[in-house]
Amino acid sequence: MDYIHVAAALICNDQGQVLIAKRPAHKHQGGLWEFPGGKVEAGEDVLAALTRELDEEVGIQVGRARPLIRVKHAYPDRSVLLDVWRVDGFRGTPHGREGQPLAWCHVDELSRWDFPAANRPIIAAAQLPDCYLITPEPDAVDAFLAQLQQALAQGIRLLQLRAKGLAAEAYKALAQQVVPLCHAHGARVLLNGEPDWVAEVGADGIQLSSGRLHSLSQRPLDKSLLVAASCHSREELHKALQLEADFALLSPIKWTQSHPDTEPLGWDEMRRLVDEMPIPVYALGGVSRDDLAQAFAAGGQGIAAIRSLWPAG
Repeated sequence: MDYIHVAAALICNDQGQVLIAKRPAHKHQGGLWEFPGGKVEAGEDVLAALTRELDEEVGIQVGRARPLIRVKHAYPDRSVLLDVWRVDGFRGTPHGREGQPLAWCHVDELSRWDFPAANRPIIAAAQLPDCYLITPEPDAVDAFLAQLQQALAQGIRLLQLRAKGLAAEAYKALAQQVVPLCHAHGARVLLNGEPDWVAEVGADGIQLSSGRLHSLSQRPLDKSLLVAASCHSREELHKALQLEADFALLSPIKWTQSHPDTEPLGWDEMRRLVDEMPIPVYALGGVSRDDLAQAFAAGGQGIAAIRSLWPAG
């Protein structure tokens, strides 16, 4: 399939807002809002194309930028490959140099605007952080909550409450303490348990194990809540797509102490697998914040981890 290759930017300011532009009525998907960018010329480097397009369209010069997500989407009349970069630093004042309306929109409100279908995965990636904490087993609840408080103070904004050693009632009792603590810091909590527990404790979604992923035939929660999938292969990633998961974890990327005999996938294989996925994918397994640049280069949303993101006791 031939794709129209487009470089697009998630341009972010210091107020948690992103820049969007309205497409001219006479163009494909006209009248809808989009993330600024344009076509990549034959043989042109993607970042060079993005830099050129942002200067031509909105009058800014790119400073700090990194890959965010690549999205392949087939419309009835054409197919596009959106090569999306996150731009956190730029020079100049954005303005519509081609007469197009521009708007700054808070990232949490992007879903309220009308975007082309191909832009929906970009919105999902924009609304997720680059680090996803998976909690360790809570040996002592008070100490666990104190360390969680530290993690939140250090900037964690998405976490999975993973406490496989707890019985159902004990797990829900812990979740009822964890959820309000996280919400007070603007963080979201996914449960590693039964989907109907989410509403019971006021959590933000569910993390599906690979076993539960295979057992389901449809998305277990409505679209107002998050559904994430734990994946170890191309087959499981595509199963996550079938269930309309919001994002996935792919593991193990590197060697881990917990699974020393498991062959890691490595960054090259992650890049190959993620390139097929129109949803955000976190790297999991032996990774830390030091691996963020490699995760981004492999097309990942960022990293997911237990030990490297959990404060020392």
